[in-house]
Amino acid sequence: MIQTQHKDVVDLFVIGGGINGCGIARDAVGRGLSVELAEMNDLASGTSSASTKLFHGGLRYLEYFEVRLVREALIERETLLRAMPHISWPMRFVLPYHQDMRFEGNTPTSKVLNIVMPWMKGRRPAWLIRFGLFLYDNLGGRQILKGTTSLRLAGTPEGAPLQDRFEKAYEYSDCWIEDSRLVVLNARDAGSRGARINVRTKVVSAEQVDGHWHVTVEAQDSGERRLIVARMIVNAGGPWVENVIRNTVRINSTEGVRLVRGSHIVTHKLYDHDKCYFFQGEDGRIIFTIPYETDFTLIGTTDADHTDVDAKPVCTPEEQAYLLDFVSKYLTKPVTKDDVVWTYSGVRPLYNDGASSATAATRDYVLKVDQSAGAPILNVFGGKITTYRKLAESALEKIAPFFPSLGDPWTAGVALPGGDFAVDGVGALNDQLIAQYPFLSERWASRLVKAYGVEAAEILGDAKTKADLGRAFGADLTEREVRWLIDNEYARNAEDIVWRRSKLGLKMTQQEIDLLDEWMAAVPIVPFLQNAV
Repeated sequence: MIQTQHKDVVDLFVIGGGINGCGIARDAVGRGLSVELAEMNDLASGTSSASTKLFHGGLRYLEYFEVRLVREALIERETLLRAMPHISWPMRFVLPYHQDMRFEGNTPTSKVLNIVMPWMKGRRPAWLIRFGLFLYDNLGGRQILKGTTSLRLAGTPEGAPLQDRFEKAYEYSDCWIEDSRLVVLNARDAGSRGARINVRTKVVSAEQVDGHWHVTVEAQDSGERRLIVARMIVNAGGPWVENVIRNTVRINSTEGVRLVRGSHIVTHKLYDHDKCYFFQGEDGRIIFTIPYETDFTLIGTTDADHTDVDAKPVCTPEEQAYLLDFVSKYLTKPVTKDDVVWTYSGVRPLYNDGASSATAATRDYVLKVDQSAGAPILNVFGGKITTYRKLAESALEKIAPFFPSLGDPWTAGVALPGGDFAVDGVGALNDQLIAQYPFLSERWASRLVKAYGVEAAEILGDAKTKADLGRAFGADLTEREVRWLIDNEYARNAEDIVWRRSKLGLKMTQQEIDLLDEWMAAVPIVPFLQNAV
């Protein structure tokens, strides 16, 4: 079997191409470290592409008194919004209120209220919701996003889809994020700064030899192996973080993860306005309904323990029925399984804090350095997509003692690829793109801008007509764009493009996707061993 070795020792070897791994790689290489990252599948192929697609503080976490986590996330919303206005934008959330709303039974807030207000019998009083929203508005030093307002629902667009029993609502702000594109753009930026990014590359083993890690990686397509010598490992394996500890680096550690499955359904568009709903159930749980990809509505999420890391997470029939029933208790027109066009599910690798339920398990991140093998390894547990950049900064603080010349924090306010324009500049960018390329429809231009920002024009290049963009694969996806995604965004097959680099899988036929896959299989890709230097 062919095996090559880098001539030089890399400072940091990152296991995992999700948002934590790519965020840490970007931060580290920008501070002067040499970095290599390996992802066994595609970037964002696991948890990081299966979120509810929100940059949010986590309103419900206030009930668990997770004030530090919420404050950090609220501050980050606007920091991130400025750095990526093409893939993230403000959204308004409508929270209908009724007197039967209840706490989940074991939250710290519910336990306090059951003592001081026992007559409420577990219900959420309106004043408490308004107080929570006041904290939500003010904990993070909000500058861009609008504050909370109250709504009378009768005769309003927001009230039209809801049952008549809902008369009052609160409206507050959070942000949308294209989660898998966020991961890819972090990887791209890390790569442009000198990091080596390897997709479909499995870490076979890692052994400590004379104070360094000897890491063997294997290309998933060819079986070719390569040995990399690293001063330190970052284990950002997500759901596989514990597996890496036990079976790959083989160190003794009591740290572990609690795997919690979150499932979502996507339906045909359920209402006409562009706001989201925050629905609270009588069981104490909450779900969101979010306008999605222009023609659809995203509904989620569930919380259920997931016992087998190697079992592909799927939205079970029971979870789907739960979400449909939950939404139907709010909307005038019941939502049925016939309305569902797609489902997806991801596994959150939460730090195992011994919580009594999946819902109660902490969403905060935990970072642990282990030197028991000799060479150091940083294990990353948990985290939220909203706080990925802060997690990366915290990881670099943990790493700093091993690299005395490490540079200062730098990522706050630095735009990701394509995002170097004003927060409110999307409309102007759309107009500019259509003026430059008159053959684009409004919808096509909007999709390109919201995916690539100022790089959309770079993709289209000197095209004068749609035909100049090469083969059309469906849903306005062209050969020119596909080649860009292969050359610049690590895409290797149709699934990478239609479900992670975009969500065009919702609008393309299976035949179109299969033809794209066939075409991509014939496109030459940089051989695995050429990554060695």
